[in-house]
Amino acid sequence: MIITNIVGGLGNQMFQYACARALALELHLPLKVMLDMFGVYNIFHYGLELERVFRLDIDMASRSELREMIGALHAKPLVRKLLVVKALAIFRGRNFVLEPHYRYWDGLAARVRNGGYLQGYWQSERYFVNHAATLRKDFTFRHAPSGRNAELQNEILGCNSVSIHVRRGDYVSDAKTHVMHGTCLPDYYFNAVDLLQQRLSELRLFAFSDEPEWVAAVLKPRYPEIVVVDHNQGDDSYNDMRLMSLCRHHVIANSSFSWWGAWLNPDPGKIVIAPRTWFATGTDTTDLIPHTWIRI
Repeated sequence: MIITNIVGGLGNQMFQYACARALALELHLPLKVMLDMFGVYNIFHYGLELERVFRLDIDMASRSELREMIGALHAKPLVRKLLVVKALAIFRGRNFVLEPHYRYWDGLAARVRNGGYLQGYWQSERYFVNHAATLRKDFTFRHAPSGRNAELQNEILGCNSVSIHVRRGDYVSDAKTHVMHGTCLPDYYFNAVDLLQQRLSELRLFAFSDEPEWVAAVLKPRYPEIVVVDHNQGDDSYNDMRLMSLCRHHVIANSSFSWWGAWLNPDPGKIVIAPRTWFATGTDTTDLIPHTWIRI
């Protein structure tokens, strides 16, 4: 059995699920998830979004299954949080598999060939690229778009559309998060659009952001025809990912949310532009961005 810990927002949950799903398929093992660590991190999210957003029927691991996998003491959420500390690595046990670094780990499948518990973010396409078709099917949105989203879907599908994602929110308001992530500066977006305009014609820009006022103030003066999508808020925010995925080309932020908005577009001819700096701390993200995407 593969048990994966699910925590974070929708984009992070998708990475955690995708990695574990691919392993389960390759190793012919059942897949289950644990949700009990949402409460041990002081970060606001909407809980498990995978089943609400996508047509997924996820099996939850029981407490007894987790205890059998990693031991009764380790099954406690606070203990698993503490075991992230490098000095405590010797206490994890073989079946407790913590992501060792941010880069792709080619030893993961061998480590869990007989089953294991996964804790980490696993943010690399390399963990699941061989099962891309299955995952795109798994990540089929549960409900059809309606209202303004249905109108936008038709507009996006009828033109040479480009999604532009601007992630600000806690990247700006929370000091600790800002130090870790930073934000994409206006020049990043200007340079990205310039590059697309050099390669493509008759582009139509659709901007998605948790701070649409910034888009209106910074991007709209330069691109007056840009469509600022500002109505998907709160637990309806996933509709922005759906609309991004329908665009033909993408300019993403340093955000797993827009990473998936671009990845869910299956068109091999798409152009995806991503920021060269993903973390302000300088974390190695070599394996985060697919090799066909452009980093600037």
